[in-house]
Amino acid sequence: MRRLSRRRFLGTGGISLGLWARAWAAPSRRKKPVAAIVTAYHENSHADVIVGKILQGYQQDGGPGPDLELVGMYVDQFPPEDMSRQLARQFGFRLAPTVEEALCLGTSRLQVAGVLSIGEHGRYPHDPKTGQVQYPRKRFFDQIVQTFRRRGQAVPVFNDKHLSYNWSSAWAMYRTAQRLGFAFMAGSSLPVAWRVPPWAVPRGTELHRALSLGYGGLESYGFHALEVLQCMVERRGEGESGVKWVQAASPQQLPHSWRWVEELAAQAAKPIDAKLRNEQPHYGPRTRFFLIQYADGLQGAVAMNTGWANEFAFAAQGPKLGTQATWFALQSGKPYLHFAYLVRAIEHMIHTGKAPYPVERTLLTTGVLHAAMRSLAQKGQKILTPELEQVKYPPSDWPFAPGVPPPPRQ
Repeated sequence: MRRLSRRRFLGTGGISLGLWARAWAAPSRRKKPVAAIVTAYHENSHADVIVGKILQGYQQDGGPGPDLELVGMYVDQFPPEDMSRQLARQFGFRLAPTVEEALCLGTSRLQVAGVLSIGEHGRYPHDPKTGQVQYPRKRFFDQIVQTFRRRGQAVPVFNDKHLSYNWSSAWAMYRTAQRLGFAFMAGSSLPVAWRVPPWAVPRGTELHRALSLGYGGLESYGFHALEVLQCMVERRGEGESGVKWVQAASPQQLPHSWRWVEELAAQAAKPIDAKLRNEQPHYGPRTRFFLIQYADGLQGAVAMNTGWANEFAFAAQGPKLGTQATWFALQSGKPYLHFAYLVRAIEHMIHTGKAPYPVERTLLTTGVLHAAMRSLAQKGQKILTPELEQVKYPPSDWPFAPGVPPPPRQ
């Protein structure tokens, strides 16, 4: 597989996704069959903006798409706006009543080269202790693995967003994938979205402080902001060293020694398009700072709902770096092409059998989010995380989207 040069990936000329996809694709490569295990499939759901790009092309208009073919799907819930039944008739994939049938299509062997588990959207209960939505990601994973064991086969698995709403389930999923030896990839579309200016923390850089700016639901979008932070800070020093403690603080609870987060949040906001950015922060009842003490001394933070902008951004400080910032920009409407770059990473894993970037990133962000939600439930108490100190890993150089985001389709 031919790689584009870093210079071309980081250019600001608005390289089209079609050109990018053609440059990456191996010649005459056959499509590999995949199954999708989803909670619900409706317009603009994660199932739609991920699986829809396999069915309908990256632009979801019938044009070019990944070298993947959807052959089976299990859907957990069917709301009135369900699209899966009509899509099964249109594209001819099997809408299966069980996860096993979606993977095996009624045979005694796996009929797929990869599995996409998308546990986002639908109506599910909330954890009574943390308020997190109890999406059945662990249940999906267990049923996928049970099928692998019954068939004596395993294929790569992608898990959308965080691994689970609690640490113990996430750790069990991670260890199971390790023991069985299949490629396992997870996480958000944010690490592969556009960056304005196009910048990544140089490998080996010494960082003292780092912050991501986020907005929206403290769990659902707080996870995206954590992935923004982690995909950057994992490149520091010798790689990720783990996390010692986490605290979710209101502006009034912010310790004096962490007041730097307000200044760095202002720096993170600067690259955001002026039309989308406010000139001053506006704190409200949903404003929270996730404070993260890393094991190697780095202080990290997520600033949620500060009023700077309804956008994601990142800033960091270090002795040689100074202060650097970038905006993690998204396409603000259909076809949400930042998800196309996530699909390209999934495609790479299924064709090569190797995850393009470490699942440990999402293992760590899952654990930090769970700790932050526990802290919120305990009115801002600091949560010690010895379990997260063991999550150590090197980064990867998988590229993010080139150029700038296009406007949404009208």
